[in-house]
Amino acid sequence: MAENSFKKKNISIETEDDFNAKTGAAGPVDTDNPSETNQTENKEQLKEQLKAAQQEISQGRDKLLRVSAEVENYKKRMNRQMDEFRKYANEALLKDLLSVVDNLERALTTSGKDIGEITPASFIEGVEMTLAEILKILSKYHVTPIEALGKPFDPVFHEAVMQEESDAEPENTVIKEFQKGYLIHDRLLRPSMVVVSKGKN
Repeated sequence: MAENSFKKKNISIETEDDFNAKTGAAGPVDTDNPSETNQTENKEQLKEQLKAAQQEISQGRDKLLRVSAEVENYKKRMNRQMDEFRKYANEALLKDLLSVVDNLERALTTSGKDIGEITPASFIEGVEMTLAEILKILSKYHVTPIEALGKPFDPVFHEAVMQEESDAEPENTVIKEFQKGYLIHDRLLRPSMVVVSKGKN
């Protein structure tokens, strides 16, 4: 029996999956593949998380802006209050000094009538100097007298103690001043006590 000179060759048939695995080529997408479905779901979740994070950042920015505006308003309000406090801190003391000014002015008015008889001129000069010094201090702290005589009566600055008939002045005009009024800056420190004219009956 003659030997067969042909040798059998092992022939293997490769499938498409084997070929793709060797060459790295991608096969058709299997929509029923659970891993690809999970990736799609993960992408959707990431999008939702990103959207939520962006909204949270936007809300945080708005809140920060509001807080910053409130802090600035608080600073401005405190600065205004400090300015007000500094301007009017000595109000009570200055108001008490006004009675000293009143007494000095009365002393000058009274002593001026008796000069040469009872009151020596040097005494009057001393009182005048004292009054001038106090008025200088009041002016330093922005205390100024209210001009009342001959002005229309203003209940904001004047306190009417009585009314008198007058032909020289129109009705509702200040014709006498019993006590001077004063302002500190733009605020009333003490009203003027005045007599107001009225028409004849």
